Amino acid sequence: MKITVKREGRPYEVDLSRGIDCGSTFGDANREPSAWYVDPVRIEPVRIEDWVGSVAQGSSVNFYEVQLNPHGNGTHTECYGHIDKGHQKLSDHLKEAHGWIHFQRLPIKEQNGDRLLLLEDLKIPEEGFPDFVGIEAEGLPFPGHFSNSNPPYIEAALCKRLAEFGVKHLLTNLPSVDREEDGGALAAHRAFWDYPNATREEATITEFTNFDASLKEGFYFINLQTANIHSDAVPSRPVLYEAKAL
Repeated sequence: MKITVKREGRPYEVDLSRGIDCGSTFGDANREPSAWYVDPVRIEPVRIEDWVGSVAQGSSVNFYEVQLNPHGNGTHTECYGHIDKGHQKLSDHLKEAHGWIHFQRLPIKEQNGDRLLLLEDLKIPEEGFPDFVGIEAEGLPFPGHFSNSNPPYIEAALCKRLAEFGVKHLLTNLPSVDREEDGGALAAHRAFWDYPNATREEATITEFTNFDASLKEGFYFINLQTANIHSDAVPSRPVLYEAKAL
């Protein structure tokens, strides 16, 4: 299926059969990054006394349980509930799953013993940013296992600038926009959501995005697929589409 969508008044054709999957695969060690000391995703057949929910083990059906931590096991999208006292549900705040995304790669810079993505390297499109922005830290391994490694993170000033531009949805391949150990400051999260001053409740952050190596910097159409779980963060699957100007 092909659709026509407009950006800055100009029509573009998007082929929905040619999506670029930028999500991890939960339960696949080759496509499942990890952080925050969580166990790998566990997918196992249910066992009830002598019955095992596995066709390979004699059952008539496969009946598996899945155990995961969305923050630590793979691509996930989170709302401001990540740092709020309330038990926020992402799907109450993510109002639009489709739109335009500007994708760019930024170098990782050394600063005071840390590795960061800095505001000074942010590339601002001539027409400004759309609702979605994708930022890939150059050279970060995927899937990557980041617990107790002080991985790169994003300078809070960069997140603040994106918020000032009105960017609603930030996607990154980093395990977190903030430092692994920061004493609970969560400065980049707070800056992007403008929390708690004037909380941008419809804004989201997607971490552990697996940006395909074939992607060139620039604009794409996006479908941000998210699981409908009552949680501040849920497994997600960003799908990007090339757009052909008409």
